[in-house]
Amino acid sequence: MASGNTGALFTDLYELTMLQAYHDAALQDVAVFELFVRTLPPQRNFLVAAGLDDVLSYLEGLAFGEGDLEYLTSLNLFSPSFLDYLHDFRFTGSVRAVPEGTVVFANEPILEVSGPISEAQLVETYLLNQVNFQTLIASKGARVVEAAQGRPVVDFGARRAHGGDAGLKAARALYISGYASTSLVDAGQRYGIPVAGTMAHSYVQVYPQEIDAFRSFAATYPQTTLLVDTYDTKGGVRNVVQLAHDLGRDFKVRSVRLDSGDLVELAKRTRRILDEAGLSQVQVFASGGLDEYEVHRIVQAGAPVNGFGVGTNVVVSADAPKFDSAYKLVAYGGKGLMKLSTGKATLPGPKQVFRRYHDGIAETDVIARDEEHLAGEPLLQTVMAGGRRLPSSVEPLDAIRQRARRQVESLPTRLRGLEQAFPAYPVEVSAGLQTAERVLRDSLEQTGLREPRPVSGPG
Repeated sequence: MASGNTGALFTDLYELTMLQAYHDAALQDVAVFELFVRTLPPQRNFLVAAGLDDVLSYLEGLAFGEGDLEYLTSLNLFSPSFLDYLHDFRFTGSVRAVPEGTVVFANEPILEVSGPISEAQLVETYLLNQVNFQTLIASKGARVVEAAQGRPVVDFGARRAHGGDAGLKAARALYISGYASTSLVDAGQRYGIPVAGTMAHSYVQVYPQEIDAFRSFAATYPQTTLLVDTYDTKGGVRNVVQLAHDLGRDFKVRSVRLDSGDLVELAKRTRRILDEAGLSQVQVFASGGLDEYEVHRIVQAGAPVNGFGVGTNVVVSADAPKFDSAYKLVAYGGKGLMKLSTGKATLPGPKQVFRRYHDGIAETDVIARDEEHLAGEPLLQTVMAGGRRLPSSVEPLDAIRQRARRQVESLPTRLRGLEQAFPAYPVEVSAGLQTAERVLRDSLEQTGLREPRPVSGPG
């Protein structure tokens, strides 16, 4: 990394060329951008919002270092006066967002950024990067946790994540979603997530006999989990039984881990061998290429599995690795704006989302104009003003995790399954927002879409 790089260059080039053009045209009125997901991925009935904490930290610290400015100068794309402007660039705007751990649906603003247009424009790439990925993984993780039906799930995904930052952010997102712990020590240190892990197959292979490996590891870590499928799972379990016989009262092994093969059948055989040996206290832990569908199959088959390690397929969200997400301008200079692109039309102006409940179960969401006051719980909250995050935006990770659990539990049962729910959760557009959209659309159509004059909706 070049000396002085601050992260301000984590942006697409066209953001900076637009900023140069805004600068030349002296366009610096307040703009409002909103970040949302247009459609839910296949089989997803809801999303769990995540990534806000990183967004706010980034916005607070956003600045161009000398190394950044030297590099931009070398591109020969930017004027000296614009580079001088970037030298003192800071984010001075405000952010409204749904709190992390909130369940959200298609077309609902996850966050809204307001500020001078250059400030609100520049941050698009980073905000999409962080909110997209962390929401994607938290949403996938919530499905695994639902499938596990109360059994603890451990994150094993760092080694297969697409880079170090992804591994860290995935561990955090999965903890929010309800995972019990992570194998990634760095995530444990940074976020306070419980860490878990014991041995790999390589440890067993080093010893002449599998039971020698078990005996040695248990001597160092008596209350451990032993990996029993290096050679033959049934033989591995019998070696655990032999170890228990040898150690007597000193045997304190907590569980065995199955990492390959037909986990349903192997779990049943393992449980039978352990129980017959009087080791009913030793639990069975399963891992190895799992996702929510396989966890669901294992649980529904009645396999005696007490916990799961689920990583690879979740940290890359293998079945749905992307969102159709957007960060779009919805107002400038106090006037609503919208796109009319086919399949990508937007609704104008700042918004609020109201969630209505019946007997504690979420019933309907209504996307409304910001100034509307409708029945239900308003989801968007102000979390940053004047470029500084508000104290209320700084939350313990466990509080976010508890919110996510409450939010998922408040969903109708049909939405918590793994298949596409019918009917989908209803998300409506308020009468006031529909009117504002119609007024602006009519204005754009009257001008032939050549010189649109944005107008605000009814006051």
